[in-house]
Amino acid sequence: MTDEVRQDAIGRAWEDLVATARRTAAEGLVVGTSGNVSVRAGGLVLVTPSGVPYDRLTPEDAVAVDLDGNQVLGDLAPTSELPLHLQVYRNTHAGAVVHTHAVHATAVSTLVPEVPLIHYMAAALGGPVRVAAYALYGTDELAANMLRALRDRTGCLLQNHGTVTYGDSLDQAYDRTAQLEWMCRLWLTAAALPGYSPSLLSRSQLREVEEKLQGYGRPRPST
Repeated sequence: MTDEVRQDAIGRAWEDLVATARRTAAEGLVVGTSGNVSVRAGGLVLVTPSGVPYDRLTPEDAVAVDLDGNQVLGDLAPTSELPLHLQVYRNTHAGAVVHTHAVHATAVSTLVPEVPLIHYMAAALGGPVRVAAYALYGTDELAANMLRALRDRTGCLLQNHGTVTYGDSLDQAYDRTAQLEWMCRLWLTAAALPGYSPSLLSRSQLREVEEKLQGYGRPRPST
């Protein structure tokens, strides 16, 4: 790959990252500069910088690190949650990671050890979504707690903090974040009615959904 082609690829990835970061703010999943987004670009990880409003980011603000966390592009400091993002890339097939402070998901993280099976879309995240034990933001301890909660999952909650999801692409990672926030909002809404307890799916019912989702979106075999 020539330097020109490499720079073009990094430029496109940065544009997509900024667009996704702005979407998290526009759709109420973060406030101010909270939350962060990253995406793989070859051997590099592009990340949102620390403390810069997303609407002010320009192509010249691109920030990238290698998988060891060494900054190789940009003058701005990488997000304070860099350890969290790097742990995901080192231990999964992730192409992108989205971390938010979504209100309903964060509320649920303070109430239960895993998101109740209120809806079958939990299967799209690999199963019941776990809550990672609380640790100070930006620390290796938080990243380790998150990694345990992500085992066999593509999303988790961070206790008293927010959400983490990953996917093959920014679109997929963002969609999983939005689905997770929606499920948390759904459970909180149903559980808030006095005198009622929401019905929940069983693990066997969820496994049926997981099996069905394996063929979702694929063309039917020709006859």
